Amino acid sequence: MASRAGDHNQAAMNVLREKVLTLDTMNPCVQRLEYAVRGPIVLRALELEAELRQGVKKPFTEVIRANVGDAQAMGQKPITFLRQVLALCIYPDLLNSPDFPEDAKRRAERILQACGGHSLGAYSISSGIQLIREDVAQYIERRDGGIPADPNNIFLSMGATDAIVTVLELLVTGEGRTRTGVLIPIPQYPLYSAALAELNAVQVDYYLDEERAWAVDVAELRRALHQARDHCRPRVLCVINPGNPTGHVQTRECIEDMIRFAFEERLFLLADEVYQDNVYAEGSQFHSFKKVLMEMGPPYAVQQELASFHSISKGYMGECGFRGGYVEVVNMDAMVKQQLLKLRSVRLCPTTPGQVLLDMVVSPPAPSDPSFTQFQAERRAVLAELAAKAKLTEQVFNQAPGIRCNPVQGAMYSFPRVQLPPRAVRRAQELGLAPDMFFCQRLLEETGICVVPGSGFGQREGTYHFRMTILPPMEKLRPLLEKLKQFHARFTREFS
Repeated sequence: MASRAGDHNQAAMNVLREKVLTLDTMNPCVQRLEYAVRGPIVLRALELEAELRQGVKKPFTEVIRANVGDAQAMGQKPITFLRQVLALCIYPDLLNSPDFPEDAKRRAERILQACGGHSLGAYSISSGIQLIREDVAQYIERRDGGIPADPNNIFLSMGATDAIVTVLELLVTGEGRTRTGVLIPIPQYPLYSAALAELNAVQVDYYLDEERAWAVDVAELRRALHQARDHCRPRVLCVINPGNPTGHVQTRECIEDMIRFAFEERLFLLADEVYQDNVYAEGSQFHSFKKVLMEMGPPYAVQQELASFHSISKGYMGECGFRGGYVEVVNMDAMVKQQLLKLRSVRLCPTTPGQVLLDMVVSPPAPSDPSFTQFQAERRAVLAELAAKAKLTEQVFNQAPGIRCNPVQGAMYSFPRVQLPPRAVRRAQELGLAPDMFFCQRLLEETGICVVPGSGFGQREGTYHFRMTILPPMEKLRPLLEKLKQFHARFTREFS
């Protein structure tokens, strides 16, 4: 009898039961989240690379991933001084090697002295190594013409993304019509829409003016804000400058207008400034929101709340994989700043190699240092090549009928507008695809070029774009642009 009961229990245990975690029971906010930069078109690019390795014949010999701003994946060489100091910090025995310059050794020893146990393998405090935060503050002061920066207002992070999400976590609250609304630029970097979906905040779109080189229009900000107040409580205004995906650089006048708008409407400002070293166009200049805010004087300088972000992933450094960055908060309530530190504490600490590289970025070799000449030469070469590629991209696209590209003033991307024939639009709709996704899928399958459709970033109804990084080396960028131009012409003929 006992045996039969045991068999019955065993049979019951063997019956397949529904899993605890399914699409129906998982967090719905995560399901709503989308991230176009690494979306389905990129997954298909990975499949095509695998097929090429297996010897499958394609109309191309390699996949060119022009979808993401990953400089070193595109062949950019690391900056020597940054890697020397990092190597010395990771493996201090190299401090005895004659192969490293003395200034790199001094810098490594200085950082190691500030680490627990004098080792990079120790946790740092949650806001980041104090010495490095002090160096960041000095960098901000130099950048902003002597305007003071307090290390206690600086929190190091795992890239800018980590810090942006943390600050948004502080800001998002409410239910129903009281949910926090966050104004984001359209086109936007999909981090913002993804983070807002995950946090169950309300995305409030304001459109950049493509006819004015993607400038911000205060009237458009006001329209977006007033419409949003019908269904949420807008509390945050996000700005990306220089722009991703648009490559625009905001003027000082435009920044002043946005600060006044945020102040008048009681909005917390988030300034994503990770491309601040990437400004190429003649007449364009990077102005930090912090500097402009302080120079505007009271009441703005003493009351307007601001968080600004920077990263080691972009600029001339391109150290994406090491995940280093920071946020500086301005005019933040002291008690809220304690809550920010608590949130950072949950993550324990930013990666220490990322912190080391950030320190080299904010305090590079001085003119009297042995490494100065090589560092400056490498930095200038990277930025000069990026400027040349930005100009070439704009020129080639604007020579192609049906493609129009605004000047790539900064950042690492072009965001050209493409005309798609009505038949192509209808065919895309039949397939359940956005028209520019259909275009980009065909481009990938026929040329091996991977770009991201504009629908992944947002765009005005009835317009179509794609984002393409300008990072491929010049010997690959020229033929890539020509192939893309020729493909658009073929695509247009096919569907005309």
